[in-house]
Amino acid sequence: MDTIFALASARGKSGVAVIRISGPCAHATASAMAGSLPPLRQTGLRMLRDGSGERLDSALVVAFAKGASFTGEDVAELMVHGSLATVTAIERCLAQDHGLRMAQPGEFTRRALDNGMMDLTQVEALSDLLEAETESQRRQALRVLDGAIGKVVAGWRAHLVKAAALVETSIDFVEEDVGNFDAEILAELRAVADGLTAEIAGQRARERVQTGFEVALVGPVNAGKSSLLNALAGREAAITSDIAGTTRDVLEVRMDVGGYAVTFLDTAGLRDTAEQVEAIGIARGRARAEQADLRIILQPADYIGTVSPSDPQDIVVRSKSDLGPASDDGISVVTGAGLDWLMAEVTNRLSQMTARDGVTVRARHQTAMKDGLAAISNAIDKIGSGSYIEELVAADIRIAITALDSLIGVVDVEDVLGDIFSSFCIGK
Repeated sequence: MDTIFALASARGKSGVAVIRISGPCAHATASAMAGSLPPLRQTGLRMLRDGSGERLDSALVVAFAKGASFTGEDVAELMVHGSLATVTAIERCLAQDHGLRMAQPGEFTRRALDNGMMDLTQVEALSDLLEAETESQRRQALRVLDGAIGKVVAGWRAHLVKAAALVETSIDFVEEDVGNFDAEILAELRAVADGLTAEIAGQRARERVQTGFEVALVGPVNAGKSSLLNALAGREAAITSDIAGTTRDVLEVRMDVGGYAVTFLDTAGLRDTAEQVEAIGIARGRARAEQADLRIILQPADYIGTVSPSDPQDIVVRSKSDLGPASDDGISVVTGAGLDWLMAEVTNRLSQMTARDGVTVRARHQTAMKDGLAAISNAIDKIGSGSYIEELVAADIRIAITALDSLIGVVDVEDVLGDIFSSFCIGK
């Protein structure tokens, strides 16, 4: 196994740079450069020198033992002054004087996975944490990084293993009167099926935490949708005009709202029109609004008629409230009235969507869970029929266990590793 090194902090001028070394020669290399190593997991101030004895930099050095480090290997970290020249000199020394290899993107994390320090869901969570832009993304990624998915899967797997053992007992002792285990087997399988069903039901909102929610601004022409978008964005993101039909296509602005990543969609005003381009814009706007996670329906204070919400979660507001009587649901981009209330209401609705307990966050997770649930449902149906072949039920349970193992990366993960690690920086 090669000993590898890389800059673990951001490249560029900085106060401190961290260079990580991992592999069988990590401690020996760090000791040769520093003269000696401090006790494991303790920092020590050392003068780093190259192979000829020339001073490189004064550094804080820390070493971690195999099995008790990020990668699971012997690891040493050098915390040096963050000038480009200093980092380059130390990297040159590691490569030329000690024969170490520069790490590839994600290689430290790949070694952590291979050495059992992390499961695949934790690797994905680390990637999500590095990319987190909002507080909700940070919290969700950190929860998964702590092993939440692995703990849930371990519980499901224990139920399936017990069910499999009962089925195997029926097969092995078919000629002996060992009793009927159908009720116990069904209880174990249903416990997993219920858990998978609940987890799958709440995943879309958790996945949206990572990718971002979409909130569509909907309403008749000249309802103030573009003006509201500009007010929320704090800039002229959309052209505003008193001329009906100004907005022809869907405009998007991404923001952090209450810790959630939200893309606001400014859609074309709803009306009947014979103008072809405007009609296309209205159709596109309707389609995007229907697919959005939440809709803010604007009705001007002087508007005659109503626009009914398509979902109970949708928010109906009276726009241009400065032109009409005061109301609890009124907003005005001219005076700013009601805008804080509206953003608080959006945050509240998104919080309700994500309130369902659960830990899985990626489409890959959902695919694995659906495969496992399908296999468990097949086993339950076979047992429920009253007359079944035990070997076929055992096969269904094995399929379910394999699906859950693939979720946490025990089996069948090579096809997803390349995609995951390609997003990592060199130092991870």
